[in-house]
Amino acid sequence: MKWMTEAQLRELEQDFNAIRDQVVADLGERDATYIRRIVRLHRTLEVAGRMTMPFGFIPPVFVGATLALGLSKIIENMEIGHNVMHGQYDWMNDSSLHSQSYEWDTVCTGESWRRTHNYEHHTYTNIIGKDRDYGYALLRLDDDEQWRPRHSLQFINYILLSVFFQWGVGLHELESERIRRGEIRVKDKLPFLKDFFRKGGRQAFKDYVFFPLVTLPVAPIVLAGNIGANLIRNLWSSTVIFCGHFTQQAETFTEAECEGESRGHWYLRQLTGSSNFTGGKWLHLLSGHLSFQVEHHLFPDLPAHRYPEISEQVQAVCQKHGLPYNTGSFARQYGSVLKRIAAFSLPNRIRTRLPALSMAHAT
Repeated sequence: MKWMTEAQLRELEQDFNAIRDQVVADLGERDATYIRRIVRLHRTLEVAGRMTMPFGFIPPVFVGATLALGLSKIIENMEIGHNVMHGQYDWMNDSSLHSQSYEWDTVCTGESWRRTHNYEHHTYTNIIGKDRDYGYALLRLDDDEQWRPRHSLQFINYILLSVFFQWGVGLHELESERIRRGEIRVKDKLPFLKDFFRKGGRQAFKDYVFFPLVTLPVAPIVLAGNIGANLIRNLWSSTVIFCGHFTQQAETFTEAECEGESRGHWYLRQLTGSSNFTGGKWLHLLSGHLSFQVEHHLFPDLPAHRYPEISEQVQAVCQKHGLPYNTGSFARQYGSVLKRIAAFSLPNRIRTRLPALSMAHAT
């Protein structure tokens, strides 16, 4: 991470605060209209997918219905659920779009997500030992974690995590690595597990029992379509999140260097620990505007659809202070993620001899 004096960090804080204050002062009907329009889009796609799925014995209809339902789940999770639960629309005083009452269409409970993501991840972003999102306790993505033989198979873990991503995220608060080390006991997590199984059971019943049963003559087709829609959502959301956090250029940090950090230092850590990817309007929408992960980590409570508007201002601040602004095409950033996973699956003595897998930009 670039070293800056306290005076420079204060100036950086003032620059980013000014961007945030400008957006907050402008919040209003345009933002309310936007999120309500997205909610209608999500519901339209879900109804279209559910209503046409029973006719899935016609192959093109099956593909269309599965895709419509999958897109509905992506939009609800990424552009609505994730952003609403960050408090981006709390100012509307709409209980259906309030961070503390919203419950999204995925296995992870809203309460668990607010603890593990909104607080832990956004407070301790990329701090090894504090940010448990870094590698999801499954992947080695930094030198601070000692290589073990099991890491040589971490590509398999990555594929499995992506396929079952909603379940992996839902179980994140279990802290399985701490249970393995004997730091906590399973019974300490019983309240969490009770909520997890209740929410997960409802989700599984809805997609894999209820909707197939109400279309009983074609239940296998509906079941297959629902499985496909969840798979589409899981693979996409996993890919977007990995592209925003685990590219080769995204830095990691130690607890010591972040101790007692100022707001300016926090801004600097969010900036250098995040990655953007470029694309069109629909790519940004389907990513929940996490294609602007840098802006999201700087301003997590601002409506995400505003990120494209302020990205030029953020880049100008970076240029002013000589700071990196990590962005690239979706393909390039995803390739960088895969390269990082591959690099840290190898022992250090092997990885350091392979220039193609070097982590020159990571601390």
